[in-house]
Amino acid sequence: MILFVPKETEETETRAAMTPESAKKLVKMGLQVTVEKGLGDLAGFCDEDYVEAGAQLTNDARTTSESADIVARLSKPSSESLGSLGKGTFHLSFLDPFNEEELIRGFAEAGVSAVSLEMIPRTTLAQKMDVLSSQANLAGYQSVVLAAERFNRILPMMMTPAGTLSPAKVFIIGVGVAGLQAIATAKRLGARVEAFDTRPVVEEQVKSLGAKFVKVDLGETGQTDQGYAKELTPEQMEKQREAMAKACSRADLVITTAKLFGRPAPRIVSRKILDEMSPGSIVVDLAAETGGNVEGVKLNEEVLTSNGVRIIGHARLETMVPRDASQMFASNLTAFIEHFWDREEKVFRPDLDDEIMKGCLITHEGEIVHERFKKTD
Repeated sequence: MILFVPKETEETETRAAMTPESAKKLVKMGLQVTVEKGLGDLAGFCDEDYVEAGAQLTNDARTTSESADIVARLSKPSSESLGSLGKGTFHLSFLDPFNEEELIRGFAEAGVSAVSLEMIPRTTLAQKMDVLSSQANLAGYQSVVLAAERFNRILPMMMTPAGTLSPAKVFIIGVGVAGLQAIATAKRLGARVEAFDTRPVVEEQVKSLGAKFVKVDLGETGQTDQGYAKELTPEQMEKQREAMAKACSRADLVITTAKLFGRPAPRIVSRKILDEMSPGSIVVDLAAETGGNVEGVKLNEEVLTSNGVRIIGHARLETMVPRDASQMFASNLTAFIEHFWDREEKVFRPDLDDEIMKGCLITHEGEIVHERFKKTD
């Protein structure tokens, strides 16, 4: 069987969906791995590394796609790339299926089995395949590094003969995977850290990292079966904003990570809250790609407010550390393929009744098969 990994076509994408290390493992399993020349250039992997790992190189992405059994990439395919996929091919990538009805129909009409990697269930068994968590870890880390770079002060307390410099105050909104990593990174850099989440269950995790948990009585909240915070009522949102205003006003750096799976991000930090922050403060909005948590955020831009607060809305901060991001994605992808690999016959044999496959398979044999998206057919 042939696995083909093409180069990414998005201008801002620096990651590679396959690394030499993962390619070597897949080749050892019995899979023929073919990668497009230059696949890992931006992530620090040269073509020779892939060849040494046992992979083959190609300059002809279209022809290779047509004959491949599995095609894997990070970003959803362009219409041209979709047209080059052969009937019966398994396509593995991020798909954003909630917002890509036309693309989903295109996969079905082409007879391609489309796997949306972000839909892999967040279960113990699927943990090693969880592409969202692995990339969110890196985004959380990078959000603090980026904020520290833009900030006009240092983060740790420093005692010198010239006097004592007080530590920077960091406030993290949303304590999922990215938020927890942001807390840990800010603490390692010596900052004083506070954090908030609508789910009280994460309080102990926040405290275990040495941060203070900001408590807000929102009444009944909770989380989805995927581990995401549930959407708040308008009354709860207002209470949250009041608490956020106080916490943000005393913070130097604010990192927002609040997302709602498959829906626009909740607006948490208003213009009024920004107006109460000190000049020179930094706000990093990790939800900018889905509308943003911060009023005035602009996707892939940095905005300076009238009172000197910098709002950073860069999407996918994990692309700023492409080597590690590629390594983690490729490891997740390899684990997914390995889970459905028949070692005796050396073929990819998906079990359509498997809970993992049922959770992420969107189209198969010319039909939209995922229950949440059948209505788009």
